[in-house]
Amino acid sequence: MPEPKNPAAAEGGLLSHLIELRNRLLYALLAVGVVFGGLLPFANEIYVALAKPLMDVLPQGAGMIATEVASPFLTPIKLALILAIVLAAPFILHQLWAFVAPGLYRRERRLVLPLLISSTALFYAGMAFAYFVVFPLAFGFFVGAVPPGVTVMTDIKSYMDFIFSMFLAFGVAFEVPVAVVLLARMGAVDPAQLGRKRPYVVLWVFIAAAVLTPPDVLSQIFLAIPMLILFEIGLFFARRVTPADAQGMSAEEAEAEFDRHERELSRAGKRSKE
Repeated sequence: MPEPKNPAAAEGGLLSHLIELRNRLLYALLAVGVVFGGLLPFANEIYVALAKPLMDVLPQGAGMIATEVASPFLTPIKLALILAIVLAAPFILHQLWAFVAPGLYRRERRLVLPLLISSTALFYAGMAFAYFVVFPLAFGFFVGAVPPGVTVMTDIKSYMDFIFSMFLAFGVAFEVPVAVVLLARMGAVDPAQLGRKRPYVVLWVFIAAAVLTPPDVLSQIFLAIPMLILFEIGLFFARRVTPADAQGMSAEEAEAEFDRHERELSRAGKRSKE
């Protein structure tokens, strides 16, 4: 790929990239702030909604407690902030896409944008699966296993930390199809060989489920089974993806793509200065 001949132009291009990155980060922070401001008045109601899976299975008269002085005030606010980041994730990813898109080839654009959309949708699906399926069953199991004479009194801060660790675990686990497709696209794995190594995949999936979930068999199974299903879905699409190394470009195509990058980066720099 040709190098810029003018050092001043290269320095100006770097400065425009930094300005563009700063603007994208500011837009993302502004989006999180706007969503957080909208959620803040309903912070207590949001916490009640997230606590419902546990409250529904607790014995009559039992509830949660706050062991720290500021927990009743700070915990719902922290919850609203984390939820604001999660809800603003599509806009944040859009800003990331807008920043890196001018430096990508057209073929890469056609792959990256669907992957961003699918990864966001799968992460949300993982969180929804944890809330609607896993939490009621897991909490019911935990409460049902309490020895006689022991009263369940969960701290609100500990509960929030637990559910968000589970949300993160299931959200990341649901990214398995995206990971398989990307590895196949980069040529790091051969889908045919990966399909023949299913026994090893099953073993590592259950190991990952044991690490990501609490030490009970029920949660591990509920994480491992969706991961295996999603692995098969990712393998199905990976077999239809051509590795990037097999999609070579001629010198003329590479030169045309480089010129296009230069024009788009120049326009992005001008927009940043404005």
